[in-house]
Amino acid sequence: MILRPYMLAGAFIALAFGAMAEPAGKPVLASDIPVAHTPPGPNGWGRTFPAPVLATCTEPLVSGAPDLRGIWRIIDHNGKPPQKGEHLYNYAERIEQCGDRIVDMGSGQIADARADGTEKNAVRDVSVRDFKTPILAIASYENGVFILRPKSQPGVEVRRWLDPEGLMIWTRPDYGRMRLERIGGPNDSYTRPE
Repeated sequence: MILRPYMLAGAFIALAFGAMAEPAGKPVLASDIPVAHTPPGPNGWGRTFPAPVLATCTEPLVSGAPDLRGIWRIIDHNGKPPQKGEHLYNYAERIEQCGDRIVDMGSGQIADARADGTEKNAVRDVSVRDFKTPILAIASYENGVFILRPKSQPGVEVRRWLDPEGLMIWTRPDYGRMRLERIGGPNDSYTRPE
């Protein structure tokens, strides 16, 4: 058998973006891994991502979940590249997924939830604005879109999905529309430049 580059593409994508073979022992489900929270302090986890939360999980993504796993960097904010000195200029976030669980780390905050549309499994953490104010945001996957709905703000939605080019689209009422490119896998280390 002759190996052709296209035959290796699937294996490369699986390795690059964190898909793992199931170990010989018991599968590790999303529910087996403790929920992660933002560390206390004025900047949460700071500029360097903490260790991945779901790295050992072997449960496949639920049907309808967009595969957002990886480290993402903003390339476009409301139609323009972020400018030096703006908050979003060096912004990066890491998304991990397993089963219906999703962990999103960005700007020092950790948002860990089951995307099942329930308050029971919602994000329960602190606001990225001050790292003190409690937040509760209900998570769901709907038609290939990851949606967060803050309970204290009825009608508000923060949405993430993949466009046909493989870029992540992120919309939120306070920032508008952003496009992000994947720059790493969900288990990669990363330190945001100052």
